[in-house]
Amino acid sequence: MMQTLFRRTKNIVFHLSTFHSVLRCNPEESKEKMMKKKKSRKAILNELRFYRLKAKKKMNSPNPEVRIRYKLGKAKRKEAWLIEKLRKLELPKAPTETYDPEILTEEEKFYLKRTGEKKKNYVPVGRRGVFGGVVLNMHLHWKKHETVKVVCKPCKPGQVHEIAEELAQLSKGIVIDIKPDNTIIFYRGKNYVQPDVMSPPDTLSKAKALEKYKYQQSLEHTSQFIEKLEKELEEYHEHLVRYKRGENHAPKDFSTLD
Repeated sequence: MMQTLFRRTKNIVFHLSTFHSVLRCNPEESKEKMMKKKKSRKAILNELRFYRLKAKKKMNSPNPEVRIRYKLGKAKRKEAWLIEKLRKLELPKAPTETYDPEILTEEEKFYLKRTGEKKKNYVPVGRRGVFGGVVLNMHLHWKKHETVKVVCKPCKPGQVHEIAEELAQLSKGIVIDIKPDNTIIFYRGKNYVQPDVMSPPDTLSKAKALEKYKYQQSLEHTSQFIEKLEKELEEYHEHLVRYKRGENHAPKDFSTLD
């Protein structure tokens, strides 16, 4: 026969059960006690002080391998954090529409090229890269002009062709020419109609584009620093192997006692 009794104190509930003349006591903490307690300010400061001292000890270690491994671990954690930040800034790509640019004759291309070179209207593409504001400015220029120049500065080698392809997909314009000074001439098309939404929804805002650029630059420098540290660690291990090998093959000198 099984009997169950409950006894409630201020904060703890005791569950008493008897089975075959055996008494069992199971203290169950109340919901308030089961909730995770917030650390006090003093406990947080002590924990931070402990980690700072631990890091300082590794940085000032006489062993070079300990110092290099500490820097390498810190850099890899930063790299993972930057990759996660960049992943959050990536927008889901909208389904790509069939883009069929108009076919232009060589005479038309030559005329539009000369016209675009003479005109002074342009859209800059800076460190933020391609974002919604660039496409919006292109449509605003196309309201009064047939062509618009897109100036890419700064631009890595080969990046101008990627920017031209991306802008052609987003703006539905036609690439007329790409200059050696990273200038792209776009033509709006013969049957151009200004869209209701000139800034595509699957592009970043100006602030988000700058944030993404900063994360990309930091990730690039961090990756280079990780490669440098891994090379240093490899060279240190090779140095240890050479040192031990030379120590084993070194001739032993026995001094004689007078």
